[in-house]
Parts: sequence; structure tokens; C-alpha cells
Amino acid sequence: MEQATGGKGENALSKKIRCTDARLAMGERATDFLPPPSALVKREPTTKVMLELTQCSLAFIKKQAKRARVPYQRMLRGLINAYAKQYDVAV
Repeated sequence: MEQATGGKGENALSKKIRCTDARLAMGERATDFLPPPSALVKREPTTKVMLELTQCSLAFIKKQAKRARVPYQRMLRGLINAYAKQYDVAV
């Protein structure tokens, strides 16, 4: 009789996993290679501005932001920051 999971009768969980890295002893801590959460998100000072955009450009930004699942204000800020970095010339 075949299992209802669609397998071929073997239990997939009973297979041993082969690791190439050295094993850790019980209770031994793995080295922490991730930066602290505060270093992941750089907080930069911001200034609020009033900006008038055309309806079509705002609709485009909102559509792209929705596709990327981010607020459209964040996407617009990222766009302006990328433009500023591209054309920033040290005087």
C-alpha cells in the first residue's frame, strides 16, 4: 500500500543529511557572521518637501512600488537618492 503523501513508500525524514562543514558539539555556539540589526538599516536625516508631480509619473511610481511591495514614498526617495549619487561630483 502506498502512502497518502505521494511518496514511494520511503519516509523522506528518515534519510540522513550529510554535512560538509564541521559539526558543532551540543551547546556550542556558532560564530555570529551577521551584523547587528542597527547596522542593517542606515537611518539618514530627512527633510520634508512639497513636490508636484504629473499624474502619469505618480501613477507609474505607485504601480512599481505596489509590484515591489514597498511604500511609494520610499521608492520615490530611493529614486531621487540614486539620481543624486549618480550625478554628485565632488567640487
